[in-house]
This record gives sequence, structure tokens and C-alpha cells, in this order.
Amino acid sequence: MNKLKKLIQERCPNGVKITNLAKVLKIRNGRDYKSFSQGNIPVYGSGGIIARIDTAAYDKPSVLIPRKGSLDKLYYVDTPFWTVDTIFYTEIDTSIAIPKYVFYCLQKQHLERLNKAGGVPSLTQTELNRVRIPLPPLPVQSEIVRILDNFAELTAELTAELTARKKQYEYYRDKLLTFNVLGQASDVVWRTLGEVCYLKAGKTIPSSEISPVRTSDYSIPCFGGNGLRGYVKMINQKGDKSLIGRQGALCGNVCYATGDYYATEHAVVVTDKGFFNNRFLYHMLLHKNLNQYKTAGAQPGLSVARLETINIPVPAIEEQERIVAILDRFDALCNNLTSGLPAEIAARQKQYEYYRDKLLTFKEKVV
Repeated sequence: MNKLKKLIQERCPNGVKITNLAKVLKIRNGRDYKSFSQGNIPVYGSGGIIARIDTAAYDKPSVLIPRKGSLDKLYYVDTPFWTVDTIFYTEIDTSIAIPKYVFYCLQKQHLERLNKAGGVPSLTQTELNRVRIPLPPLPVQSEIVRILDNFAELTAELTAELTARKKQYEYYRDKLLTFNVLGQASDVVWRTLGEVCYLKAGKTIPSSEISPVRTSDYSIPCFGGNGLRGYVKMINQKGDKSLIGRQGALCGNVCYATGDYYATEHAVVVTDKGFFNNRFLYHMLLHKNLNQYKTAGAQPGLSVARLETINIPVPAIEEQERIVAILDRFDALCNNLTSGLPAEIAARQKQYEYYRDKLLTFKEKVV
């Protein structure tokens, strides 16, 4: 930071020029890629890499800006690439701006706020060209990039660690929860899920009655097919239970709810009949990969009747508790939002955003 302060005092003591994006770069439209052969060149859409081909649209450092869809997902690319029509690429004037510096500036702008569409979020070149960014001298830009890269690297390392831990959890979960197959001699009894648990879909609630954030009025967690959906005023479930998503893209998704909460019609509430440690049941349902039992069609589904027929092992409670003690340690490390790796990643991300916004805030130079 001291080096940056010194550079600012030397190079731009009276402030920096704030300019429209149009004076820093040219925005280019993406195109279809399906006429090309497969290769090593990544093809970017608004959600990330969607294919690899043998032809590049551009081979210089660039910031990719979604035109439709996930407007908050910017990409910095410094190798050859192709883009489709849902994402812009940029040709940056490197005589006045370092491409990575532009990337950080545009992150700070939160471009999703420029969305004017009523349906699918979208951005226009006209709106983007009017965005204003500070342009300090190149040495100042370079030092800012160096500092922010260090923050980003720390977050990337933690994210890689989280990915590795999740794989480790899945390995031990699948190893510990793989018992002798149905019909073989074993200390484990096999039952259908309907024999050992009560399964019942939750109740419909209007979207207007679900708040995306927790408030004093809307304080009850609300779970849908994809997990936590928001917060509501009422309770329809109590106690620790597993919930199974029964519709949509994450059909078969399993989450664990505790205390008082609300389950919507898109979630099946699983209540043990006295055969299980609840946490063991949660890990077992994850292990079963329930998505494989969904119905085919445009809208995949998992009915309560279908779930009730799935065979599930029931080991002794002592064995369940031993397995839970191992798997819960991995689960806490991977998923705990207050003490696990997700909490550390969230803290690092906030730290990064704080310094990014602070470093990219300049006094405007009066011309």
C-alpha cells in the first residue's frame, strides 16, 4: 500500500481523469461457433465456458461482459477465445489502460444495476459505453492490479481447498455408506424408505409471502426443492429432518433443516420412524444420488410414492453414530457458513471487495 501511495503522490497528486468506457475500449459482439471443429479454444457464454473449438475470435487480453443472463459474471481472459452472442468481448486500448485493471474497475461498477429489461436481464452497448472509470497513470494501475491479484489468489486457493475437501467428503461418504448388496448376509438390514420413514410433500406458499432476506417479520427459514429459498412468517415443520427436492433441475437435491421452518410443495419432508440417527439418514440420502430416480420429460419429478420404494440400508445405531462422527466433520468444513471454509471464503471475498472499492476510488482531476 505504501508503494501505491507513493506512486499516486508522484504521478497523480491532483487527482485522475474519469472517462467513459467508450474512450478506453471497443465492445464487440459474439457469434455462433457451431460451424467450427473441436479444439482447445474456449467458447464463452454468459455462464462461462460452454465448448472448445479450433478458432479464436480474439487473442489479446480482454474483459468479457455478459449481454444477457448473469450480468454480474465478468471474465478476464488473456489467452485466445471465442464468444457467443450472449456475451460481449472488449478490445482495450493498452496505451492508456491495463486490461486487468479495467476488469477490476468493471467489477466495482456492478453492471447488473444497468439492467433495464423486464424479463431476461440484459445490457446494451449504449449503456456500457457510458460507464465511467478512473484512469490513473499506467504504473498506478499496475500496482493496483498487483495488490488485487494477491487478494484474488488467496480466495482462489481457499476455493481450491474447498473443492478438494468436498471430494474427500464424497469419497469417505461413499466408502462408509456402501454396505453389502441387498440379499447378502450382513449385519445391515435393508428396508424401503417408506418402511423406515414418513415422507410427505410440503405445502404451497405464494412467492409474494417469501422474503429473500431475513427480517423481524420474515424470520422463519423456507425450504424449496433447491434448499433454502428465503424467509416466511409461518411454520409448518419442526425438528431436524432431511428434505428432498422433488421437481426441477436439482430434482433429488437433499438438504438438512433444523428447528422451526417451512417446507414448500417442491420439497419432500423425511421423518424417521425410529430407525435412524437423523444425520446418518441425511448422509445416506446424499449417497443414494436420488436424482437417478426422477421421471423423464421436460419437467423432471420425484413422487413420494417413487421415493418410498427405494431400498436403503439400516445398520445398528452405534454404527450409524460412528459414521456420523466422521462425516459431520467433513460436512462442517465444507458447508458451515460460520466456521468452515465457506465462512473463510466469504470473509476473504468481503476483504477483497473492500480493498478493491477503496483502491479504485480516486479524486477526479479538474481539467
